[in-house]
Amino acid sequence: RNASSGGFCTFISRPLLFLLLRFTLVQCDITDGNAEHLKREHSLMKPYQGVGSSPSSQWDFWGSTLVTSSYVRLTPDERSRQGSIWNTVPVYLKDWEMHVQYKIHGSGKKNLHGDGIAIWYTKERLHPGSVFGSNAKFHGLALFIDTYHNDEAADRSFPYIYAIVNNGSLPYDHGNDGRNSELGGCSSEIRNKDHDTYLAIRYSKGRLTVMIDIDDKNEWKECIDIGGVRLPTGYYFGASAATGDLSDNHDIISMKMYQLMVEHTPDEDSLDWTKIEPSVSLLKSPKDNIDDPTGNFRSTPLTGWKVFLLLLCALLGIVVCGVVGAVVFQKRQERNRRFY
Repeated sequence: RNASSGGFCTFISRPLLFLLLRFTLVQCDITDGNAEHLKREHSLMKPYQGVGSSPSSQWDFWGSTLVTSSYVRLTPDERSRQGSIWNTVPVYLKDWEMHVQYKIHGSGKKNLHGDGIAIWYTKERLHPGSVFGSNAKFHGLALFIDTYHNDEAADRSFPYIYAIVNNGSLPYDHGNDGRNSELGGCSSEIRNKDHDTYLAIRYSKGRLTVMIDIDDKNEWKECIDIGGVRLPTGYYFGASAATGDLSDNHDIISMKMYQLMVEHTPDEDSLDWTKIEPSVSLLKSPKDNIDDPTGNFRSTPLTGWKVFLLLLCALLGIVVCGVVGAVVFQKRQERNRRFY
């Protein structure tokens, strides 16, 4: 992606951009394609040099993964396949942004495809498992591009993109598509596009932001934005995919890692960031946080205690109205007696 489309900046047409540049500087994040901040040791790009099992390789792959000159195919459009590709160099950046260019396509029609792609930032690497071809009880961050709807009763529209932070203790609930531990997400029609699709994952100052570009218009749209996220350094980036009874081609075209230049307090700099436990500070549980990441009460389900509070408030309201009505009625009676 070129410099006019790579960062989280406002989309400006070229004529307008040239006009504005005559009067002021256009403020844009360093992730606009600035090669100075591109971390090549953590990036996967054509022609995919440094991919393989040799000691000098920076990326290693497993399973059904096929590396070509144009893409890295994690799974073919065939049943019961799993594949992954992992960076062999641990990341020691406190603030970063990963841009992923990918494509999911296949012969399956509506609701006849699966399962999807996962982008990982985890302690483990090359660890096959049951969650999109990788480890279920992982340590770190996972972003799922889920194309198959397991929970037919849920109100989410698939394909669906969502994030989970895990400290190794949370099981992934396949029947509910991970909803019990999901931090936030968005629906996105990303299958069988004539063009590649993109997403960007930013982690900075404890905030996780995910942006998507599925229309090939060089415009980012927000998918997830949540604070209170704690992720350690020293973890690995990777991508995996899986198919079941239904299938798709799951292709990674590039993964570009950028360093964010962010100042930290002396206390933050003195911390051993490799010892941080992956966690999220939420006022609500991750499950309640799905529908309203801001934490508003009105968006959360009416659980038992909320129903009790609503009934209690209603009862108190009736009692107060009754008392006020009785007082008003008594005063009117006394006033009427004065005229007789």
